[in-house]
Amino acid sequence: MDAHRRPFMDRTLPLLTEGYAWLPDRMRDSADSVVRTRLLGRPALAVRGPDAVRFFYDEAHVHRHGAIPAPVLDTLFGQGAVHTLDGDAHRARKELFLPLLDPDRVTGLTEHVTAAWDEAVHDWSERPRVVLFDEAGVVLTRGVCRWAGLPREAVDAEQLARDLIAMVDGFATPGPRHLRARRARSRQETRMARLIGDVRSKAVAAPEGSVLERISRHRDTPTGPLDARTAAVELLNVLRPTAAVSWFVAFSAHALHRWPAHRERLRAGDGAYATAFAHEVRRFYPFAPFLGGRTVTELTWHGESVPPGGILLLDVYGQNHDEELWGDPYAFRPERFLHRPPDPDELIPQGGGDPATGHRCPGERITVGLLEALAVRLARLEYTVPEQDLRIPLRRIPTRPRSGFAVTGVRAP
Repeated sequence: MDAHRRPFMDRTLPLLTEGYAWLPDRMRDSADSVVRTRLLGRPALAVRGPDAVRFFYDEAHVHRHGAIPAPVLDTLFGQGAVHTLDGDAHRARKELFLPLLDPDRVTGLTEHVTAAWDEAVHDWSERPRVVLFDEAGVVLTRGVCRWAGLPREAVDAEQLARDLIAMVDGFATPGPRHLRARRARSRQETRMARLIGDVRSKAVAAPEGSVLERISRHRDTPTGPLDARTAAVELLNVLRPTAAVSWFVAFSAHALHRWPAHRERLRAGDGAYATAFAHEVRRFYPFAPFLGGRTVTELTWHGESVPPGGILLLDVYGQNHDEELWGDPYAFRPERFLHRPPDPDELIPQGGGDPATGHRCPGERITVGLLEALAVRLARLEYTVPEQDLRIPLRRIPTRPRSGFAVTGVRAP
């Protein structure tokens, strides 16, 4: 019997119970960083390493169309999102997002978010207890909405923040979190589609060149603009990943609490160290466990095969904690990124490949820029960390400190 046709047990249920350890545990038994299994009833091949990243992002090997499970589309990305497209269609849609990576745009978003943070700190100082994960979500949402040109009267920032966080929090799990994510997406797609319609009818003015204006007029083809629902999906695909930086803010607070020596260099305003700290937070702490695509043809990697229509998985969490790449992967050391920038095929917390032409998250530069700025502000903030459950459960996807990282006695710098 062909190697790729030998029967394997489906491993979907173990994934749900083992979380981030599911794939690395199986990789540990492989000499070549490759695992053959079954997932969602389909044959799957999991790979790891810089060469595997390039293999995974080769469009001759993998397509995203039809690869993302419906529960993930209905919560995290949205039906018809850029993440579901391939080839020319993907590149055409991605043109909508690439200008947002311009350094001036990233700087502008960072300024809006840090202004929202500074406003919030004064409110936190008057409250007995603040949960940083929750409050960071509101700050990030307020900042990105102002930057994107959304009218303040059209957005309830706190409700939108709760919904954006729910979309991320419930995409990879059955049960109540998933149901909340579905309801949140449906609610916000309806609201954003209405806003897109109001912009197109000129009932609402969108600032020229703003994200809202760009998405409202974007055309994938000569026949006309995106339908209002798809435009709403893509608007949320700007807002949602920005709000998701709240996970990294909570992780940054966790790192500064566990290893307070990093606080002084951040407080001093060392820009290179802030960048290195941001990269190390993204490498060290778990976010995406793996990425997947649908195989276009029969693929073979290190002697293991998967047939057309199977699944190719890229082990993100395992690669970011691979001893061969990082030497001491479970030590939190920002210094590892001070002497050389991260290799984009080694550090892959938001995927690999070229963000301009491939499927690497185009918002990665934004995430790093926001985290640099907010880590410095967090290091300069005075507060007390009361007793709480700061464990980060690896069975929960996406995970975070169980308490959300609560602080008391906040004092503005």
